Amino acid sequence: MSETAARTALIGAGVMGETILAGLIRAGRAPADLLVGEKRAERAEELTERYGVEVVANLSAAERSDVVALVIKPQDMVDVLDEIAPALRSGQLLISLAAGITTELIEARIPEGVAVVRVMPNTPALVDQGMAAISAGTHCTDAQLAEAEALMASVGRVVRVPEKQQDAVTAISGSGPAYVFLVAEAMIEAGVHLGLPRATAHELAVQTLLGSATMLAETGEHPTVLRERVTSPAGTTAAALRQLEDHGVRAAFLAALEAARDRSEELAGG
Repeated sequence: MSETAARTALIGAGVMGETILAGLIRAGRAPADLLVGEKRAERAEELTERYGVEVVANLSAAERSDVVALVIKPQDMVDVLDEIAPALRSGQLLISLAAGITTELIEARIPEGVAVVRVMPNTPALVDQGMAAISAGTHCTDAQLAEAEALMASVGRVVRVPEKQQDAVTAISGSGPAYVFLVAEAMIEAGVHLGLPRATAHELAVQTLLGSATMLAETGEHPTVLRERVTSPAGTTAAALRQLEDHGVRAAFLAALEAARDRSEELAGG
């Protein structure tokens, strides 16, 4: 790599960090324009061999980059900010993917004029089907917000939201894959209970979820319209939906998302 500043640095080389790194390279970013901040020598060697990127200390990564993405755990944020703050400069873009960490908290620990963008990603980014919500901090320009948007678009879709909505985003899309996996798990177990081989039940449930999600995305129809098309009067689907309604599935989802939102607010406050 040349001595000039790298375009983008990823600090944190866990699952999500590597996911974004791989996505950027697939999207056409040259490995020479990327840096990774990682302290573990074995992990650094692995990333260099796999992607051809340079792996350096966090401080060096921040110093040599125009864009710094912090793909770290929320509990590590303060320590990492204190570590890299001396290398940050006005006009630089700092992107945080740490759940519950506000732009206000970040801006209070870094030099004045550093642009901050808060991102809430989700795990389907692992298969380039992520859903990320981004929010601009105090000093972020439209061009810098677009830069953050492009970074996350390498692994899925991106929506811009006011930061006050990030806790609700966390409840819906951040935690959302777990709800879908729970539904899949329940459908598979029910299939086994009804006499299907587990492998068959798994294939039926997964493809049904995939196909249904694709219909929602590609038809643009409201979920109610699509549901009604499957539901014949006095038919099997109607009988199943009656049981779900009687067991309060809608109310349970509302309560669950409210609990996730409230927990996100607590983590941010903490």
